[in-house]
Amino acid sequence: MRNLSSLLIAIKQRTQLTKVQEDLILNYFKYVEIEKNHQLLREDQFANKLYFLASGTIRTYYYHNDKEVTSWFYRENQFLSSWHSFINSEKSFEYIETLEKCTIYFITKQDYKKLLKADSIFEKFGRLLMEEQLAFIDYYFKGVLFMTAKEKYDLLLSYFPDITQKVNLGHIASFLGITQETLSRLRSLS
Repeated sequence: MRNLSSLLIAIKQRTQLTKVQEDLILNYFKYVEIEKNHQLLREDQFANKLYFLASGTIRTYYYHNDKEVTSWFYRENQFLSSWHSFINSEKSFEYIETLEKCTIYFITKQDYKKLLKADSIFEKFGRLLMEEQLAFIDYYFKGVLFMTAKEKYDLLLSYFPDITQKVNLGHIASFLGITQETLSRLRSLS
């Protein structure tokens, strides 16, 4: 059995756990190591897993007018899924891809629902996790609407300081909605 300490710490940041509740987590979450450039999810699949990224970097992306658009980056100690698909049981419009070798814990949607029903503390955890995701996404995207490219880049660096060492610059440019040339100029100003 793998050490679930980072997963347990992340859950305990949102709610307290007893030993019995920790054991429930051990029963439901599975551990995997996944190589770089592996797609955890593709467009038109159902997101039936909630992931916890213990180590590594992951991105989500989609296609718009046949152009690949990076929508988000995840780093270690974050929960992730294709949120729209996972919550609404609809097909995903995005892809989830590892950008480096990753250590991941995951729970299937079916087991996640069982865990939420098993103990009210997990229901609280699930609610807090979704509230956290919604609040962050709302704040981030409303904030970037009127920012310059430099301000967007600086904001990204404030959330993910070592992103340029872990992520292809083309993916970062796509996420920021700028060209790689513009990104190069911004990096030279920092």
